[in-house]
Amino acid sequence: MSMQYGVVLPITDPARMAEFGEAAEQAGWDAVFVAEMIWGPDAWVCLTAIAMKTERIGLGTMLSPISRMRPWKLASETATLDRISRGRVRLAVGLGALETGFAAFGEVTDRKTRIELMEEGLEVMQLLWKNEPFTFEGKHYHIDSSQVDAALQEWGIVPVQQPRIPIWLTGAWPREVSMQRTLKFDGLLPNFISAPGPLGQPSHDEFRTMSDFVREHRDPDRPFDIVMEGETANNSPEYLEKVEQWRQAGATWWIESPWSHQDDFDYLRQRIAMGPPRVDALSRG
Repeated sequence: MSMQYGVVLPITDPARMAEFGEAAEQAGWDAVFVAEMIWGPDAWVCLTAIAMKTERIGLGTMLSPISRMRPWKLASETATLDRISRGRVRLAVGLGALETGFAAFGEVTDRKTRIELMEEGLEVMQLLWKNEPFTFEGKHYHIDSSQVDAALQEWGIVPVQQPRIPIWLTGAWPREVSMQRTLKFDGLLPNFISAPGPLGQPSHDEFRTMSDFVREHRDPDRPFDIVMEGETANNSPEYLEKVEQWRQAGATWWIESPWSHQDDFDYLRQRIAMGPPRVDALSRG
């Protein structure tokens, strides 16, 4: 099973983020990801700046809590960037961390309601990406786009990627309802609710059990990613072996997430410049 590699960029000045994104492409990373903040550098503006300085690298968030966002605004942002970048956008979605300011800014904090908003928001976004008249009657959103002036409808935008921009969704393992929700989309950001390790990091056996569940229940005709996040200080055999263990357990993406070095820009430049910890290097000795 092959693996792809992304890196989460630091929350910093947008111009510096664009420089990091350009450096990541030059170093061979497959994608860059930025945080979707309640207040701070706008994720989609920063990703657009990176898109204008790059040609190949994927562009995404880590992650977008749709429950506190207008789905028509996010649908517009993602489709616009997908056109600008010629099909390089990936949307990572979850409930978000309450401690990032949900209560302080008056956002919904009830988990059940946030799940409802996320589910409905994703449905609305996919309908909008088709750029065709539709009606939607949910608990939270009630839309009849046919009531919009025809001239305004012509200004809609369709993503390059079809049938939709790839969506990675957080799934709580081993909760089957959460996992089945995630399997409707294009990738899994696993949340191991019972993992005993640091920050809920699972064992390799638990990760493999989850991956086996995904393979058994997903649509075999549709690509599906399983994401593992972590840190590697360099591309030494020690760290390559660490990543290889996750690949063998079923991960298809390794996301370098250097949260412990967010303010150390010299370290981040050096780590990005080293390139991704590609496990095929193991076979070369």
